[in-house]
Amino acid sequence: MHLIEAIILGLVQGLTEFLPVSSSAHLRILGELLPGAQDPGAAFTAITQLGTETAVVLFFWRDIVRIVSHWFWSLTGRIPRNDPDARAGWLIIIGSMPIVVLGLLFQDQIETTFRSLWLVAAMLILFGILLGIADLVGRKTRKLEELTVGHGILYGLAQALALIPGVSRSGGTITMGLFLGYERAAAARYAFLLAIPAVFGSGLYQLFKSMGEPTVFTLGETAVATVVAFLVGLGIIAFLMNWISKHSFLPFVIYRILLGGTLMVLLATGALQAY
Repeated sequence: MHLIEAIILGLVQGLTEFLPVSSSAHLRILGELLPGAQDPGAAFTAITQLGTETAVVLFFWRDIVRIVSHWFWSLTGRIPRNDPDARAGWLIIIGSMPIVVLGLLFQDQIETTFRSLWLVAAMLILFGILLGIADLVGRKTRKLEELTVGHGILYGLAQALALIPGVSRSGGTITMGLFLGYERAAAARYAFLLAIPAVFGSGLYQLFKSMGEPTVFTLGETAVATVVAFLVGLGIIAFLMNWISKHSFLPFVIYRILLGGTLMVLLATGALQAY
């Protein structure tokens, strides 16, 4: 039964990681609804994100190779240091620092307090509203090549908020990008690229850590869930990048508010427990 549950959670991880609806919130909620009613845990969430982040690497492979190569060549003087792709490499490094620092400082809270379903519900609603406002008032004129150091840091701080389930890594960073005036596609693309170092770092750390600790799912079950998340996530990236080129984020805003409101009702009536 655990294997079936792991596959379902991997499917949900792949479906929700790139959409601005918070995959960690969905795994947290679904864990309470599946037979056995257990929080799958922060470790399971972080490890399965390795699958979806591998999908990002595959989907944006050309961008990643170009950014990494230009960044390296800028160090050797083969190309100017202000080359847009070389600068993007530096900004991804800078933007990754907030989540690394805050993740280490608040590690205990991430695995305990932050996983309260009351907090998850509140974050779903609050950041859903913020996403709607950003999509409405953002100028959507800036391209990724116009990214500045200040904006890179703000992107990084927004990504760090995703340490709280319900915020959404993609949702938080895309919201910040829209507030800063970037095009929807540019905001999403940088959000996905920025997540690569943080997600791989967190996932590999949790994988190493879980080898010596009891977890809800075995490493084999978690591995299956990770593969499922990768396969589903690859299709979802393509869907989202196509969607945002023609549509707004309004459906995701409505979904987040409805999900958060429903979760609060279930908690208030005792149908679900906060922990």
